[in-house]
Amino acid sequence: MRQLTVNTPYMVGEVHFYLTEIRGELTLFDAGPPTDEAWAFLQRHVDLQKLRHVFITHAHIDHCGLAPLIAENSDAAIYIPRKDMLKGVHHDRRIAFLENELRGMGFDDAFLDRFNRRLEKGQIFPVPPQRAQTVEDSPIPERLGISVLSCPGHSQSDLVYLVGDQAVTGDILLRGIFQVPLLDLDLDSLTGRFQNYEAYCQSLLKLRALKGMEVLPGHRKGIDSLEETVLFYTGKLIQRAEKLASFPDELSVKRIIAYMYGETFPDPFVAYLKASEIVFMRDYLARPDLLAGALAGLGLSGEGTNRRDVG
Repeated sequence: MRQLTVNTPYMVGEVHFYLTEIRGELTLFDAGPPTDEAWAFLQRHVDLQKLRHVFITHAHIDHCGLAPLIAENSDAAIYIPRKDMLKGVHHDRRIAFLENELRGMGFDDAFLDRFNRRLEKGQIFPVPPQRAQTVEDSPIPERLGISVLSCPGHSQSDLVYLVGDQAVTGDILLRGIFQVPLLDLDLDSLTGRFQNYEAYCQSLLKLRALKGMEVLPGHRKGIDSLEETVLFYTGKLIQRAEKLASFPDELSVKRIIAYMYGETFPDPFVAYLKASEIVFMRDYLARPDLLAGALAGLGLSGEGTNRRDVG
């Protein structure tokens, strides 16, 4: 599988997407950010006239931003995770939910106005192409011999694509990165917050299926060890949560952000990321046994991550 790498205008830096031919059909995994540079790069390296399939790991803008242009300029079918299709359907409800949650965390109307204007640019919550198909409902992955593994946590929709002895993992396994799961509406119930900490712990157990496979991540270099990567991430989680635990429960999330990170962020999306991180860590502090059980299921010691210098 051929790794294609482009710059992004986001904090994550470079992003990878992957091109291969499966049973004679040109197939792309993820689609890069919606920048002129990325589009020009993709046109140079991907034969759009021969492209037949585009599988998205999760619909964050750096992984699916070029999907609409690919749909307009080729006959390739675009496959989007089910939860990401639902995000488009329930967009207004999601935004109303986020506004309410952020207001309860101490953010004022002026912040929410800036946050909404940031969303309106379409650079945070992208809308799937009109002719996109739902991955989980399509017979095409099975026909091509692609196994699809649902591993929510980083987002509600994260999918891993297993092709032979390779695994395209999007953002669920990143070397040396603490992936912040985003605060969001639960798209199944539409009545409350998506429990991404619980989902992440359940997904850790699913990662056993990747042992012995070559992991093709969405950012940075490939990983040498699944266990080492998991320990890095969970170790960072525990370290940061220990710092969070020193603050009174009644302190607003907005004030905690200022204390923990020493600044208020001019970009409202960055503040939203930090708020999401704090919610995730609070969920861990309420149920550390979930993470310990998941690590034990991977043959790792949950207790050991408290003592291990993984950062």
